[in-house]
Amino acid sequence: MKPADALVEENRRLAELLAAADPQTPVPTCPGWALRQLLTHVGRGDRWAATIVRERAQERVDIRTVPDGKPPADDPVGWLTAGPRLLLEAVEATGPDVAVWTFTGPRPAAWWIRRRLHEAAVHRADAAAALGVPYEIEPGLAADGVSEWLDILATRPVPADGPALPDGTTLHLHATDDGLGAEGEWLVRSADGRVAWEHGHGKGAAAVRGRAADLLRAVLRRIPADDPALQVLGDPAVWRTFLSRTPF
Repeated sequence: MKPADALVEENRRLAELLAAADPQTPVPTCPGWALRQLLTHVGRGDRWAATIVRERAQERVDIRTVPDGKPPADDPVGWLTAGPRLLLEAVEATGPDVAVWTFTGPRPAAWWIRRRLHEAAVHRADAAAALGVPYEIEPGLAADGVSEWLDILATRPVPADGPALPDGTTLHLHATDDGLGAEGEWLVRSADGRVAWEHGHGKGAAAVRGRAADLLRAVLRRIPADDPALQVLGDPAVWRTFLSRTPF
């Protein structure tokens, strides 16, 4: 599925969960939020990205200035589902290869489609956790979410409390889903204190195995480092430190 189609589908699945839920339901994976705040965050974020692309912004746009940034009381879910269309229309009008501002530096406008796709995917996991329902996601999409997150981490400076991984230390992530091949394995290292990664299989100081969906939730700290869904081999402190120094 193309990223644009996947974005629309993930948004639809999130909206389906929220439409049947009490908007005051607390979201344990987003402390201080209820489902109402989660819906607003996702819908406003799509409009923020659309504004950046439409205006060909080269500097950060204040999200508080984004038009239509709050859901209407009479149809908040409809407002949510309109967000991807606004972004896709903006990318088409601007041109997918035109460089615009992102929090990782200038990137092609189409970068925002993949970013908002994975934002919807992880917040659907939050909504599922809040409602106590299973979280299912296509393994290839979940694996791409892991890769996208590692791409973001690779643009960051060395954390103030030290590198996510010491130089010379490798963390191996391995999705156990059938059919992913190389796209379901990651070798994560430190390069001058910053995160570097590549797809591949190899021995590391720590290895973490699990479904791509569970690895995605783990690297984004939606489940704990020692969650039963994960198999941690080698030095678990390497895995715990990596997570503690790579917040969103």
